[in-house]
Amino acid sequence: MTADILVVGRMPPNVLGQLESAFTVHVLPTQESEAETMLRDVGPRIRGLATNAVQAPPVAVLDVLPNLEVIASSGIGTDALNADYAHGRGIVVANTPDVLSEDVADAGIMLMLAVSRQLLHADRNVRDGLWLKGLSLGHRVNNKRLGIVGLGRIGRAIARRAEAFDMVIAYHQRRADHELPYRYYDDVAALAADSDFLMVVVPGGPATENMIDRRVLDALGPQGVLINVGRGSTVDEPALVAALAEGRIRGAGLDVLADEPNVPEALCTMDQVVLAPHYASGTVETRLAMGQLVVDNLRAHFRGDPLLTPVT
Repeated sequence: MTADILVVGRMPPNVLGQLESAFTVHVLPTQESEAETMLRDVGPRIRGLATNAVQAPPVAVLDVLPNLEVIASSGIGTDALNADYAHGRGIVVANTPDVLSEDVADAGIMLMLAVSRQLLHADRNVRDGLWLKGLSLGHRVNNKRLGIVGLGRIGRAIARRAEAFDMVIAYHQRRADHELPYRYYDDVAALAADSDFLMVVVPGGPATENMIDRRVLDALGPQGVLINVGRGSTVDEPALVAALAEGRIRGAGLDVLADEPNVPEALCTMDQVVLAPHYASGTVETRLAMGQLVVDNLRAHFRGDPLLTPVT
């Protein structure tokens, strides 16, 4: 008898077909009443859950899956997966680290360059027939100081790229890694004060919520630029909007926001801000690799093998 798998949220295009060939698959409807009806019907049969790091189901849904054994998520984030709750029930959890690190690092550098060289403003000028009208000079990235908040897999990939721009690299995280050649700061505001660009790559959750606050933004200063390719919850968004509006920082490049997909109107009107729709890992290659890991983790579990990429 094949295991019943519940699919919640968006999946990469290579996932559903493979799951349907190996399991009995139920796709949770987006309409609430339809979802409740499905869960009443199939909830007790569900043994596996395929989801993503943004649209993972809440504990209330997990509670009606009494025989759930495994959660396989597409994405590196774990703050929406309720992993502690799952582990407490003996449910194993997997995500898809590593495969998206290079793309997110590329996106971080892209945002840094786009803000510094006013790429979107320049593009609009050309399309609108304005050429150089109203367009000020940009700022170079080469030889500037880059502070990275969170020097994990993605942060290190960003640092490798920044070295090609001869940037001076420093970092902040919970503890120093003495094998790294970069300067460590135990206080994020101190790092910001010594940075021209502050790149935020830390995961979401209570430990990092609003860690980039007014104190940090003021330390970054009027020539500083904030880039966030981690989670929107790590930045105090009203404080960021105020800092940009008042010229207390020079610009921002944001792939993530606090209340996605809702964007503060003020950010949309600012030429010194570049916005992206949580899209840093959005390449065909990475999405397919993430999807394959979801499938492979579920297959491994139901073969009786360890997960390939467990969340511990």
